[in-house]
This record gives sequence, C-alpha cells and structure tokens, in this order.
Amino acid sequence: MTLKKTLTIAGSDASGGAGTHADLKTFQEYGTYGIQALTCIATMDPDHGWRHSVYTLPIDVLKEQLKTAISTGIDAVKTGMLPNEEVIQVAAEGIQQSGTNNVVIDPVMVCKGEDEVLNPGNVDAMIQYLLPLALVTTPNLFEAGQLAGMKTPKNIEEMKEAAEKIHALGAKNVVIKGGRSLGTEKAIDLFFDGDKFYALETDPIETNYNHGAGCTFAASITANLANGLSVQEAVVASKEFVAAAIQHGWRLNQYVGPVMHGAKNVFGAPKVTIKEI
Repeated sequence: MTLKKTLTIAGSDASGGAGTHADLKTFQEYGTYGIQALTCIATMDPDHGWRHSVYTLPIDVLKEQLKTAISTGIDAVKTGMLPNEEVIQVAAEGIQQSGTNNVVIDPVMVCKGEDEVLNPGNVDAMIQYLLPLALVTTPNLFEAGQLAGMKTPKNIEEMKEAAEKIHALGAKNVVIKGGRSLGTEKAIDLFFDGDKFYALETDPIETNYNHGAGCTFAASITANLANGLSVQEAVVASKEFVAAAIQHGWRLNQYVGPVMHGAKNVFGAPKVTIKEI
C-alpha cells in the first residue's frame, strides 16, 4: 500500500491544538502520510495568562529536516508559522526542491490570542518568496490586509479587493477567511480562483473553542489536493471539515479550547453552500 505524502513546514504548539500538531492530526484523518519540518516551538505560560513565547529552531536544523522530508517524495506541502525572513526563504527553497505544485500557504502572522506580529519583515518575505509558489493561500482578514497592502477588510467588497491584489502577487487561488468576523447572518469565507469569486457559507457556530482552526483548514486543503481533488473541491470539502471541527471544539483548560480534528469523520459536517458572487 502506498499513501500520499503531505508535508507541513510550521511550528510546534506545545498545547497540542495548532501548528504541526493540528496538521498531522488532519493529515491522518484523510489517510495521508504526514511529515513535519519544524520551524519553531510556541509555548504558553499558564502562570502568566497563557502568554506566548516563540523559540526559533536553528536554520541548519530546518534545512536538514527538509532534506529528509523531500527525499521521500512529497505530494503536497503547506506552510504555517515561519518566524523570520530566513526561515521563509529556506521554506520556499524546500518547496521548490520538492517538485510538487500542490502548495498551500497559510500566512501565519500572529499567535492566536496575541496581537503582536511575529516579525514585521515577514510580510515582504512572504510576498517575495511564498505567494508565487502558492496554488492556494488561506489568509484571515488581518493577514489578507497585510498581504494586500490595505486596511483589514471588513466586508465582502473589501475582501474581493484584497483577494485580487493577493492573486496579482502570484497566488493562483485565494481563500480569505471571514467567518463570524464580518457580522453577517452566515459565516462566510471568500474564494477567488483568479477569474470568479465564490462565497462559502455555513451557519455561524457560537463558540470560543476554535484553537487551531486556521491550521486545520489549510492542512485539510493540502490533504485533499494530495488525494486528487480540484482546488475548488478541496476548499469546499475543507470548509466542511473545519466547520465540523469547530462545532465540536472542546475546553482544554481555562485559557483555550481546540477544535476536534476528527469531528467530520465521526459526526458528519454542517452544510456548506458555495455560490458565485
């Protein structure tokens, strides 16, 4: 038996809910063989309000991990937390060396629950090195604004503007995660394939237990692409996957609640509608 091989180049979340932990759990749900190349380790201090610290691994360690991973033959790859410009450049080189076109760029800029950008120079490096490689990129509203060089989008029209600008930077398909943040009746993400705009809609899920949702969504797209789905099919299926994961999110401790990565396969998924807009 041969499994599709999916690589995540991202950080380790010491609480287990996001980063490569979320990615590998998601890859497993799709029956792919998950491989990780760690860029950093994020810890959370329970004695100081779950304050985050990020520890970057030596760049030579990342290079050796990528050398090992790429030698196995990679079918799809995603990026997550990349703490500085050098790491971004090395990740981009590794993606190119892998030879796969199934590349998902999740442009992580802050840790969830924090508002400090990891490194202000990361945006320019992502634009230069990663977006031109992206078959799909999955920014949230803040990240979309940063990549597009505009204020954080607050409505569908501004999301469309940001998506067009990000596409012009090289990303072939753009998914901007709006979710509940738009204040609309439905939870909406915007999908732009370079030609048409689509709204992906679900009923909003009232919960704060959504730690790891962004990583899980991008990892799901990655696995779906490895398994042969088209980009649009992969995105829609991943919206279902992450909606179920959020719907069944649970309390880890007084600070955080992660999504349930296997929820779709256990309980089914909320209905997702896709419509051209």
